Amino acid sequence: MPRFSVIVPVFRVQGFLRECLDSVLEQSYRDIEVIAVDDRSPDGCGAILDEYAAGDERVRVLHLPENVGLGRARNAGMPHATGDFLFFLDSDDTLTPGALRAMADRLAESADPDVLVFDYARTHWWGGTRRNVLAHLLAQAAEGTFTAAERPEILDLLMVVWNKVYRRDFVEREGFTFPPGYYEDTPWTFPVMLSAERIATLDRICLNYRQRRQGNILSTTSRKHFDIHDQYERVFAFLDSRPALASWRPYLHTKMGEHCLDILSKPDRLPSSDKGEFFRRTAELFREHKPAGAVVPPELRVLEGGYAAYRVKRQAGRAGRELGRRAGQVRGAAAVRAARGRSVVAAHRPLDPDLVLYAASSHRGVLGDPAAIHRKAREIAPRLRGVWVVRDEEEAATAGLLPPDVEHVVLNSPRHHRLAARAMYFVNDVNWPGGLPKRPGSVHIHTHRGTPLKYMGADLLDKPGARLGLDVPQLLRRADRWDYSLVANRHSELVWERAYPCHFTSLRTGSPRNDVLVGGGGERGAAFRLRHGIPAGHTVVLYAPTRRDYRRGGHVDRFDLARFAEDLGEGHTLVVRLHPGLAAGPARGLGLAELHRRGVLVDATGEPHVEDVLLAADLLVTDYSSLMFDYALLNRPIVVHADDWGAYAASRGVYFDLAAEPPGHVSRSYRELAWLLASGTWRDEESARLRAVFRDRFGEYDDGHAAERVVRTVLLGEDGWVPGPPTAEEPRAMPSADRDLLTSS
Repeated sequence: MPRFSVIVPVFRVQGFLRECLDSVLEQSYRDIEVIAVDDRSPDGCGAILDEYAAGDERVRVLHLPENVGLGRARNAGMPHATGDFLFFLDSDDTLTPGALRAMADRLAESADPDVLVFDYARTHWWGGTRRNVLAHLLAQAAEGTFTAAERPEILDLLMVVWNKVYRRDFVEREGFTFPPGYYEDTPWTFPVMLSAERIATLDRICLNYRQRRQGNILSTTSRKHFDIHDQYERVFAFLDSRPALASWRPYLHTKMGEHCLDILSKPDRLPSSDKGEFFRRTAELFREHKPAGAVVPPELRVLEGGYAAYRVKRQAGRAGRELGRRAGQVRGAAAVRAARGRSVVAAHRPLDPDLVLYAASSHRGVLGDPAAIHRKAREIAPRLRGVWVVRDEEEAATAGLLPPDVEHVVLNSPRHHRLAARAMYFVNDVNWPGGLPKRPGSVHIHTHRGTPLKYMGADLLDKPGARLGLDVPQLLRRADRWDYSLVANRHSELVWERAYPCHFTSLRTGSPRNDVLVGGGGERGAAFRLRHGIPAGHTVVLYAPTRRDYRRGGHVDRFDLARFAEDLGEGHTLVVRLHPGLAAGPARGLGLAELHRRGVLVDATGEPHVEDVLLAADLLVTDYSSLMFDYALLNRPIVVHADDWGAYAASRGVYFDLAAEPPGHVSRSYRELAWLLASGTWRDEESARLRAVFRDRFGEYDDGHAAERVVRTVLLGEDGWVPGPPTAEEPRAMPSADRDLLTSS
């Protein structure tokens, strides 16, 4: 008996069917059966299904003699299911890699609940991906099991059949089946969820819900959308048959009104000539099933009036929104004019030589090189007033990026404009907004965000895919404000002067944020381990993948993280940190958050300070993340997983061949990576030799005094302070310099 019976109804999806079936059959978890129901599809779907059944014994095909529709096609497949759990997968959707394994693990952990609800992402035909906005509800209910009465918010999730798996004997005992017509999920999902005695959740994106440009049934203009009324009649009939569920009637009454009005408001659902009839039928149903004494929510009171009143209210709502939009534009323009006026007034006042404005990571909070400079300035030059510019103070404070003792100002606020007009010094690792002009005499210090491997700035002009959405000329106009560019090595100096052809002076200071790495910072690494419950004596393996420019959204799973953690074996802890550009997208929902919850690994993506993560790690496994340049300063092993180096280098552009000049051993497949770690090769003499060459080259100016060097030589103007790295015009010999793809202009 298989664990999962995957029932796939099929009709007119020949262009998507193979991708759907492959996403199931190529899962690492193989204890499944696939019951594909050919709903008399007039295209080539039947032949495709027969081909898959001939090639994989787990696939069975039912060819229906006539077209019966989506719900009844699912019904046709159910009697043939023998698995513990039923999973209804639409034939144009796909499973994400590792989804079935994650489901199986969660089902085992929760002792086979009646229903398991998991997460999904909408994948649009034009390439965009958007995670379910209510995914946090799954995370909040991640422990144990519950009923809908105990967690009614679970019903706020999209009420569809395909974001859940169902224990087969529960479905058979309750006699659940699908009705005919559109919106067949409604009279299935509500009865199932209200009847389930044990519901569990899985905070993981297991399914890609395809948003087709054409062919989506619910986006087809048709009178078939009137079926929604019959479907809710079935829901209320179910309630009538289960007196114990009578308390849900007010909730479902409201849900019905909201659902029907939502259909009516969509421009592509109902023929215009039928909208009045649809409204009247909805209003009748709303009155018929209204519970005694129920209070109608304000947004549903239109159903107590006529269609003409509804149309007037809709038109008034649209007009009000348009007026609000225009008023917002006027207010915004007025605010900009007022801010410019205040800036002009403040510009007549002298610059404050002790005022320094800081920002980092697009105004996220106190981070990176600017944060290290700020800390050092407070230590050795307390007369300097440092003010941080943040985009959202509440968000920054919640993320631990805005210490309470740090003075801050909100970006583009009147106070920010006043301070920006008076500040002598500006320290940032990303360009400042272009709206505020630079005053003569002010000093802009640009720290960058690490050593560059991939193309940046003007070099992206030859890489149209990588610079999608990036206005390079505007970027360079903002870079024209730089006075100083901080560099950690001669490689970076050449890159920045080529990528940003502007008038600035390169300062060979080292990277301020890396002072703690050069100095050891052992207590911060120990604190990270303690905070995440990493056992003493464990070898911590940090996996830090970067973005891909050849994939929309930037995220590509290189291998199965759960398998990697398992293959590391006893005495090891896997820590994963995604690229900051992936932290807020769907990437963490593709298993990372759930594996962290289960203790399989540690998700350090949300750690505010990457230095703490680096200090805690005994080994860095990365692909092409710039973290390797920082981590090399710790003189700890690095493994480069370069299984798609050719695609990455071609799509983004790179300044040198990392695969030929790596900081450690290079793996070209997961099998090679696993062998490097299992055999101990990751820390052999060759690894140490490669790392030493890499560290000497890219940590050339990092001596642990970078932040102090910036404060004393730039902010305080102390000439000749402490002998630092070489300042002679002639460059010192560097390993592999003859193979660097850069040329000095």
